[in-house]
Amino acid sequence: MYYDARKNDHGLQYDPMKAIVAPRPIGWISTLNEHGGVNLAPYSFFNLVSYRPHYVMFSSHGRKDSLRNAEREGEFVCSVATLQLFDEVNKTGASVAAHVDEMQMAKLKSKPSQFVKPPRVAKSPAALECRYHQTVELPASDAQADPYLMVIGEVVGVFIDDKVLKDGRYSADMVKALGRLGYFDYTVAGALANTDSPS
Repeated sequence: MYYDARKNDHGLQYDPMKAIVAPRPIGWISTLNEHGGVNLAPYSFFNLVSYRPHYVMFSSHGRKDSLRNAEREGEFVCSVATLQLFDEVNKTGASVAAHVDEMQMAKLKSKPSQFVKPPRVAKSPAALECRYHQTVELPASDAQADPYLMVIGEVVGVFIDDKVLKDGRYSADMVKALGRLGYFDYTVAGALANTDSPS
């Protein structure tokens, strides 16, 4: 089959795009609201976008709390979402009022960051502490729809639990990071195709 992506006239029951671009890492983004309360939410439109310096991005459909907090406070943290924390990741994805602390709601403990104010998820084996860089608006195809807004941050601090370091490498097999597939499907990172040339 072939279809016009702008018209999205694929004729299928569900849009296949997110199934094609997969797996996508999940950015578990923590921010602080204007009162110092914690906001935590998972984003499947998330990735590392540069190496030196290290920039990451997450994309928000409309101006959600994570985006507003990152812009206003100038900081956010991305904790790695893992298979062990699957239920908690889903709980923090619920739509709740801006003042609700999703860490408390999901019965998660936090740990203070070293370089920024928002905390990280204590049980997560790794976290990226970021300073907000900019927001890029991606216009919606429907003039009435909310745009997607790509939040870019520079990674200024990295936490890694020593338990997931093996022979000088971060062990994907031990971490079992969650990845988002299409529809309601997830996968777990761990099956390796090793080229013996780490980058």
